[in-house]
Amino acid sequence: MAALTRLFKPQFSSLIKRSLSTNTSAVSETESQRSNPPPPLTDDPKGSRSFQWVFLGPPGVGKGTYASRLSALLGVPHIATGDLVRQELSSSGPLSRQLDEVVNQGNLVSDEIIFNLLSRRLEAGESRGESGFILDGFPRTIRQAEILDEVTEIDLVVNLKLREDVLIVKCLGRRVCSECGKGFNVASIDAKAENGLPGMIMPPLLPPQHCASKLITRADDTEPVVKERLRVYKEKSQPVEDYYRKQGKLMEFDLPGGIPESWPKLLEILNLDDHHHKKSAAA
Repeated sequence: MAALTRLFKPQFSSLIKRSLSTNTSAVSETESQRSNPPPPLTDDPKGSRSFQWVFLGPPGVGKGTYASRLSALLGVPHIATGDLVRQELSSSGPLSRQLDEVVNQGNLVSDEIIFNLLSRRLEAGESRGESGFILDGFPRTIRQAEILDEVTEIDLVVNLKLREDVLIVKCLGRRVCSECGKGFNVASIDAKAENGLPGMIMPPLLPPQHCASKLITRADDTEPVVKERLRVYKEKSQPVEDYYRKQGKLMEFDLPGGIPESWPKLLEILNLDDHHHKKSAAA
């Protein structure tokens, strides 16, 4: 397991407070390039090397799906800032009313609130002995990326990409089981090749029978809000890609389809091997 000292740089809390009170400058555009893939792992991914990774990508691209699968494979926690926000919303805590208004309007949650939630989660994980992490959907702005660099070390940034028309359909098809909290998708996507974009087929990710009657739609998964979130993402978040390109940490991955097509190819470019999956398939 990675050394716990890698999780946080010294004076974690004070660095966050100082960074949030300091104006940061925009990073200039750099020549687009792909970083070198991580070195190959041994037969046992867990414990072979440390993992402090970030998953980027627009709303609905599947960051949570692939980050959670890698979390299980590598033995490090999957931390989704969207989940942290929803947990706070459901807790009736001091931030819940403020967050409810921001989320339902499709706006980005402020840096101060996000770092408050994230720092609490990382510190709680450190106290439990967690080593490493996969951040999902964070940072979303250059300012957040700069603050994150001050408080911890990021090894790799995986940028998931998918055509926008498919993203909208995926977001509108998302459902959550009100009982167990697991996510599903009822959209059946058959996007034709057009305007230089590849064709794409994605079957629905349907729930088991005991969840089927308990599905609900997230309040922010309406077409106006989804389109606004994508617009905000393009405007505020995509420059983060250039920030990590400059550091040589960005790895871009165009999803070729659903999980069956995309998962093996993602593992390939990451130089990972899902030994547990292979063993299960062989059995």
